[in-house]
Amino acid sequence: MDRHYIEFTTPETIDVIRDQLPLPADDEVLISVHHAGINRADLLQRLGLYPPPADASPVPGLEVAGEVVAVGARCEHLKVGARVCALTHGGGYATLAMAREDHCLMLPDNLTTEEGAALPEALLTVWYNVVERGQLSAGDTVLVHGG
Repeated sequence: MDRHYIEFTTPETIDVIRDQLPLPADDEVLISVHHAGINRADLLQRLGLYPPPADASPVPGLEVAGEVVAVGARCEHLKVGARVCALTHGGGYATLAMAREDHCLMLPDNLTTEEGAALPEALLTVWYNVVERGQLSAGDTVLVHGG
């Protein structure tokens, strides 16, 4: 599929590149990106201080929101047309991005894709630390302290 993405050629220069993106792997979905989030890793990568992992897309962008346009053969929960936000393995600053199905969240009708693009990294980090590691469950109380 035809996509456009941005490439940082220098700290002051952004180029728009056109290429072909393959169909999703069995456990992936292809998302038409409506909005992309910006987080610390993206900023550090832009400055040349955080190279992407060897197996990641060289295209920046870890958080996206948009519409699923293709699904891999083993995807069971998402269908073409679903509105999602997702944590990608890079490649979010593009018109199309891949994400594992289990790294996607359905967007409720009351959230825009602009709002959804800001969710994946923060939401999944909190969920992992509070629910998975901290084992918080219904009826428990948690104190969130910033500073």
